[in-house]
Amino acid sequence: MPEPTGQTEELRKAFTLRSAASLAFVFVSPIVGLYGVFALAIGAAGPAAFWAFVVVLVGQLFVAGVFGEMASRWPFEGSVYQWARRLGGESYGWFTGWTYMWSLIIAVAGGSYAVASFLPIVLGIEDYSKTTRLAVAMGFMCLTTLINIGGPKVVKVLVGLSLIAEVVGSIGLGASLLLFHREQSLSVLFETFGAGQGPGGYLWAGFFAATAFVGWGFVGFESAAAISEEVEDPRRNVPKAILIALVGVGAVVLFSALALILATPDMGAVVSGVLLDPTASTISAAYGDGITRPLFVLIIIGFIASGVAAQTSASRLIWSFARDEVLPGSTALRTLSGNDRVPRIAIAVSGGVGVVALLLASSDRIFETLVSFSTAGFFVAFALPVVAFVWMRTRTTYTPGPFSLGRFSWPVTTVAVVWLVFEVVNIAWPRHSGLPWYETYAVLVGGLLIGVLGIVIWFSKRDRIRAAGEDLDTHAEPREPITR
Repeated sequence: MPEPTGQTEELRKAFTLRSAASLAFVFVSPIVGLYGVFALAIGAAGPAAFWAFVVVLVGQLFVAGVFGEMASRWPFEGSVYQWARRLGGESYGWFTGWTYMWSLIIAVAGGSYAVASFLPIVLGIEDYSKTTRLAVAMGFMCLTTLINIGGPKVVKVLVGLSLIAEVVGSIGLGASLLLFHREQSLSVLFETFGAGQGPGGYLWAGFFAATAFVGWGFVGFESAAAISEEVEDPRRNVPKAILIALVGVGAVVLFSALALILATPDMGAVVSGVLLDPTASTISAAYGDGITRPLFVLIIIGFIASGVAAQTSASRLIWSFARDEVLPGSTALRTLSGNDRVPRIAIAVSGGVGVVALLLASSDRIFETLVSFSTAGFFVAFALPVVAFVWMRTRTTYTPGPFSLGRFSWPVTTVAVVWLVFEVVNIAWPRHSGLPWYETYAVLVGGLLIGVLGIVIWFSKRDRIRAAGEDLDTHAEPREPITR
């Protein structure tokens, strides 16, 4: 890649190992990873959905190991986009980044909609209409954008608040539920309560469906790599941040999921859908509304922080695209402003696109649609560089960076490919019957529309995309940003 030139393209080393890991932890977020999909997973597979959390965490650990190697070898802003273009060529990398960008933006939109759903509990009001909820979700989308525009210092403050919220809202709540409000025995983890009745039997219609939903809760660990050029000593620190974030979130999510399941008074009502929000009902039954509202304030903080972290990754990816001049409006999108050298135009664009995504998600199953679509996009964007990594290593000699899995690298990468391909098919597969076609095939239709739009933009920028790869050096070091 040609060396970036010009003051407008220089980033600051604003993140240490600790702050990069914290940002990734907050993006994945135990609060979002659990409370965002708990009702969907339990509804699909019953309390045995707990094991879906275990399966997804193990699968993602294999992916994180491969990502750590690639981040150490190519520590560039934009993560999967930059890795894929070095492994599979410019067009391959461009479509990988295109997919990843939309996944990030729609994930922020989905989190904003979830926050809007929690707000009535905090305010003590009746649940509002879908139109009002969409308007509130757009408001939260704008809030995350403003926080990001404030720069790394503002983001770090929110990350700190979110970490406190995670400790109280996940670890503290989970411990209290297990110690004082347990309603179920451990054997409930092997029961379904009638969930998963559909074509393909329980394994496909129930457990694998839960695995698809849980996938949304274990993405974002790669966000530490999306800001690689802003991290001190990225070749060593970014891989560590990726693994620290995923392991930390995974441990907290499993602990909290176990606590919520064992503290649920009426599991049958949860699985049947009589209780639409099992988190709120379980906490209310245990502590009453006086405690439930403050806890949901913490949950809202966690969701907002996760959205901010996701949008940080999205804006850096857009900036990375624009630095290579392979997006419309690249001149504006690559501009950095303020003392913090923040891509504020890219941030604003990502927020605007997220608002549009909310407007277009007019299905009655808005949250489920957004979760399924963004999760499928993440796994596709993850799979593309990993598959190319395998292909490259069968054809050329590979020299790893400072972080390497050594002799375990090849088997770990092979398992990661199998896992990612399985999860892409699993997420996109239509399981619901009796729904309008645009809901049944929402993931496939949405993916097709974004793919067509991508082809149009790629075609208009194909010469520039080709030129960007002519001098691409897969051994190049990123430009040394301004230090603090």
